[in-house]
Amino acid sequence: MKLSNFGKRFCAESGTYSLMDDLGKALTTNPDMLFLGGGNPAQIPEIKSQLLEAYDSLLSSPNGMGELCTNYQSPQGDPEFLDAVAAYLNRQCGWKISSDNVAVTNGSQAAFFTLFNMFAGEFDGEPNRHITLPLSPEYIGYSGAGLSDNFFKSCKPKIEVIDEHAFKYHIDFNALAARLLDEKSGHESSVTGALCISRPSNPSSNVISDAELDKLSALAKSENIPLIIDGAYGLPFPGVIFNDATVNFDDNTILVLSLSKLGLPGARTGIVVAKPEVIDAFAKANTAINLAAGSMGPAVTKQWFQNDKIADISSNIIQPFYRSACDTALNIVKEACADLPIKVHVPEGAFFLWLWCEDLPIPSEELYLRLKEKSVLVLSGHHFFIAIDDDWPHKHQCIRLSYCQPKEVIEKACKIIAEELRVAYAR
Repeated sequence: MKLSNFGKRFCAESGTYSLMDDLGKALTTNPDMLFLGGGNPAQIPEIKSQLLEAYDSLLSSPNGMGELCTNYQSPQGDPEFLDAVAAYLNRQCGWKISSDNVAVTNGSQAAFFTLFNMFAGEFDGEPNRHITLPLSPEYIGYSGAGLSDNFFKSCKPKIEVIDEHAFKYHIDFNALAARLLDEKSGHESSVTGALCISRPSNPSSNVISDAELDKLSALAKSENIPLIIDGAYGLPFPGVIFNDATVNFDDNTILVLSLSKLGLPGARTGIVVAKPEVIDAFAKANTAINLAAGSMGPAVTKQWFQNDKIADISSNIIQPFYRSACDTALNIVKEACADLPIKVHVPEGAFFLWLWCEDLPIPSEELYLRLKEKSVLVLSGHHFFIAIDDDWPHKHQCIRLSYCQPKEVIEKACKIIAEELRVAYAR
């Protein structure tokens, strides 16, 4: 089979494909797998009950089936859903937006593919542009989204060692400013087309502070480029953030949200909030790529936005659940690895613990393969260090664990992880 350059790029093995392949097999063909590897949300009984109630209400309504699956949506999304989302964000966040500021897509992954290639790639009569990640490690799904080479640039984080078993990443603003300056001086082959950061971070659970976010926003404005914020786990919903944080919106911000972490990953619904000019361009591109967004997610949750149930679910069910699950998993990891040189990134949100195995004698990818043979699925951290091309030891010493599984699964898996680490360090 002869593939085009596009085919070669997108049909190749990737970290994202490996993750989703492992996820699918673990959930369908290997029931004994101790699954700490994916980003699938936990099965929260209260959320399942709310969803069943929403489905029943929808299907009993006169046009329920039409809303759910028998009608195409407009290019931007169902107008009633767009109105509901905009009104909700205005009430909850104090913003002043309308449905012209909102678009729906088939999951946030599809949204990022479109947005990234709107702002980066080849430009007629101008230097090529790339997406700059202010802090890497970053979300693994970004890495395969570019249509051209050298599509991403990123900066290594500052690492704050908090104590023997804890650390935290910070944006290195000096390195970021130096990179942007080099680009403007012509020392780089391409220039930044947009900044993008996840908040909270997938994989590390890092939540950049409001001050850091304001500084990024000011930097983006000074460079006349957009700041893209991936809020899939964060604000204003589902709110899986464990420290004080706020989110603001202006014409230079593009906020990407998702219904997946509310408990609807199968509905594949992403929400883009941006200025009308961006939304109009995005909707046109999204129509060419996807024709229309799916109906199920908007249909099921529209009333949740209209009656503010999203706020109640986020603050009273989802955030407390994951806060408790995080504390439990962190204690399990600390106990299992107490005798090992393991540091855990301060957990500030999302669904993950990010382990730094200092001076690990084997690459994290080999550790991942050894654990997989023992029916423990984690994710090797090297996939997440997007555009960190040098042989920085730190990027081969990290693994990501999900704590969305029951306590007994995490305990059993962490015991095996610790045993395998002891074998590795003994070498």
